[in-house]
Amino acid sequence: MSSLALTLSDSRTMLRRNLRRLERYPSMTVLLIGMPIVFLLLFVYVFGGRLGEGLGAEFAGGHSGRQAYLNYVVPGILLMTLAAAVQGTAIVVAMDMTGGITDRFRTMSIARAAVLGGHVLAALIQVLVSLLIVLALALALGFRPTADPLDWLAATGVLGLFGLGLIWLATALGLAAKSVETASNTPMFLVLLPLLGSGFVPTESMPAGLRQFAEYQPFTPVAETVRGLLTGTHIGSEAILALAWSVAIIVASYSWAIHLYDNRRPN
Repeated sequence: MSSLALTLSDSRTMLRRNLRRLERYPSMTVLLIGMPIVFLLLFVYVFGGRLGEGLGAEFAGGHSGRQAYLNYVVPGILLMTLAAAVQGTAIVVAMDMTGGITDRFRTMSIARAAVLGGHVLAALIQVLVSLLIVLALALALGFRPTADPLDWLAATGVLGLFGLGLIWLATALGLAAKSVETASNTPMFLVLLPLLGSGFVPTESMPAGLRQFAEYQPFTPVAETVRGLLTGTHIGSEAILALAWSVAIIVASYSWAIHLYDNRRPN
């Protein structure tokens, strides 16, 4: 059997292992999905009426008040779902690292890529399921996208690619953490970035310094791209920036994760 076939076989085994762990601990998935759902309900039903009135015609899409804001905020909530879901990745990676199972894997004839790849693939499946659940709730609340099937496919691709970058970043953070508690806290900044971008309000409404940060951080072009694909707002060059940020995060985080894994000292 070739090395590629062995790597694929090992990856399937590690993927099954990580999926079974997700099934065994569903409370973690429920907890991570719960946060964006709470933010969706909070912002739509508590702040949405007022915030929706402040949206310009470009974002309102012919709606007003709470309905206009619901259509605006859903892409930001989807990005928050990504950021929240990948925290679980950092936690389970740190559990393996601190529990000694990773050191055991390193002594076995298992492809290096399969150990980390199993975590990443399982996390990607968890992220996509989380996005589907949150999106279904948004549709039930009245979210009305104008996207055609091709737009939906493109939006899924953008979210999936960006999610893959965040998963690799969370994997690296889990490898770098000295404890599971540390791993559960270090990715928290990712959840704040949709709030400090265009996920919840247009950047034009922000003070100058915060506006500059919001416009140049990675979550903003992804949010604008997904919003444009789903609701028909202007995308412009944001799609290129979204793809560039996603690829850059994947490359940098993957390289960091591999470096940490290769240079890990056994406990």
